[in-house]
Amino acid sequence: MGNCCSDVGGRMAAVGGTAAITGNQSDAVDMYLKSRGIHGILSQIELSFSATNLRDRDVFSKSDPMLVVYIKERDGAVIEVFRTEVVLNSLNPTWIKKYTIAYHFEVVQTLLFHVFDVDTQFLNIEVKMLKLEEQQSLGEASCALSEIVTKPNRSLTLDLVRRVESVSSTHSQHHGKLTVHAEECFSSRTTAEMMLSCLDLESKDLFSKCDPFLVISKLVESGISIPVCKTEVLKNDHNPTWKPVFLNIQQVGSKDSPLVIECFNFNSNGKHDLIGKVQKSLADLEKIHSGREGENLFLPTLVGHDCENKILKSKLFVENFSETIQHTFLDYLAGGVELNFMVAIDFTASNGNPRLPDSLHYIDPSGRQNAYQKAIYEVGEVLQFYDTDKCFPAWGFGARPIDGPVSHCFNLNGSNNYCKVEGIRGIMMAYTSALFNVSLAGPTLFGHVINKAALIASQSLANEAQKYFVLLIITVRCREERDFFWELV
Repeated sequence: MGNCCSDVGGRMAAVGGTAAITGNQSDAVDMYLKSRGIHGILSQIELSFSATNLRDRDVFSKSDPMLVVYIKERDGAVIEVFRTEVVLNSLNPTWIKKYTIAYHFEVVQTLLFHVFDVDTQFLNIEVKMLKLEEQQSLGEASCALSEIVTKPNRSLTLDLVRRVESVSSTHSQHHGKLTVHAEECFSSRTTAEMMLSCLDLESKDLFSKCDPFLVISKLVESGISIPVCKTEVLKNDHNPTWKPVFLNIQQVGSKDSPLVIECFNFNSNGKHDLIGKVQKSLADLEKIHSGREGENLFLPTLVGHDCENKILKSKLFVENFSETIQHTFLDYLAGGVELNFMVAIDFTASNGNPRLPDSLHYIDPSGRQNAYQKAIYEVGEVLQFYDTDKCFPAWGFGARPIDGPVSHCFNLNGSNNYCKVEGIRGIMMAYTSALFNVSLAGPTLFGHVINKAALIASQSLANEAQKYFVLLIITVRCREERDFFWELV
C-alpha cells in the first residue's frame, strides 16, 4: 500500500496506520519502502526474443517457429511458463509477444528455451493448446537471467543446440542462434508523491469538528474499488492538510487509471462517516495541482429509487505533486557498476579435526559438500555473474601454515603474493588444498581479513572504478556447539 500513517493516540491507529516497528531491520526497511510506494526490491523484467539461421524443416516452405520458455527450479524440476506466437515461413523470426519475469538478485534463475517448428495442420490452433510432442524441435538453449541483465546492452545471444541420439552416443548439433533481450519495466519504479488537503469539510459530529482521513482506492474492470492507500487521521480539523502520500504507478495500474479518493470522519467504533469523495486519475490530480484549483467533493445520495451525486462545497486540493524514479540494482549495473566477490574461511581448531566425519571441514569421499563448501557455492554461484573477470580474492584465517606462526589472513591458494583464484571452482580447489597444508589453530579474529578487503576496495576507489565489494566471511558461531555461521560484509 502507499503511505499509511495514523494518529498514534488512542484508537485512531486502527485506521490502518504505521504501527510501532518491533521486528528486525529487514522489517523496518520493508515498512519504510512500502510507505513510499516501493513494494519490495523486485524488478519486473520484460524479455523479447529473436532468432537467426534456424533449420528449415518444411519441404515446400520455410519453418513456422514458436519459442517456448521454461524455468528450472532449484530441485531440477522444469516448468513451462511462456509461449510466443507462431511466425509463419521464417528462418529469422522476431517474435512480438514478450515474457515478463520478476528478477531476484539473490537467486540463480535458470531459463530454458526451446524453438519448435509448428506443423502446418496445427496453425489454426491457439498456441497454448498445441501439443509440443507433435511439433518438430529446431533447437534449444539455456542461461541464467543474471547473464542477460549483466550484459552492457542487456542482450545475450545463445547457440541453439539440437541433441541427436545414435546407437553409440548422444551428440549436439548447432542450428542457429537465439537472442534474448531484457528491459526493465519502467512503470514498476515510478512513484508519484502527493500532498492532499481539503477545505470546508462538513462536520459529522454534534459537539466537535470532524476528524478526517482519506482513503485512496483503484477501480478495477469489474467496478470494484480496491484500497491502496490511507492517510493519517487529523483531529478536529475542517481544513486538513495531510502528510505526503506515495503511490507506485504500477500499483494503481497506470497514470490514467481511475482512482477514488474518499474522505471519512473517524469514529472510534470503526463505523467511519463518508464526508465526500472524488474520482480522478493521477494525471487528473497533477492537473489539479497545476491549476491550483480544488475539486468539489460529491456525496452519493438516494433520491427516490435513484442514486444521485450531490455536489458539496467542500473541496479537495493537491498541494504538491511530483514523480520520482526509484533507481534499481539493474540501473546501477547498466551504469557500469561491477560486483567483486571476496571470501574468507575460518580455519580455527573449533571446526574439529578435518580428517574426522564430525568436522565442519571434513571432505566427504562421496563428494557430498560440507558446510563451508555449500556456503561458498550458494553465495558464489549468485555473485559470479556480476564479476566480469571471475577472479576472486580468497583467504583463510586462524591457522598455522607449515613451519610458521598462526596467521589471521593467509592466501587460500598458498601464494605469498597473489590472493586471487579463478572462479568458484578455483575457490573450492584452493580450500581443499589448504586443508592439507595448514594446521587448525586460533583464535578467531576477523580484523586482518576485513582490513585486507578494505585495502583492495580503497585502491579501487582511488582509481575511480565503479565497483561494489562483497566479503563473505564463513566461520563457526559457537565453540561448544560448533554451529555453522556465515555473513556478508
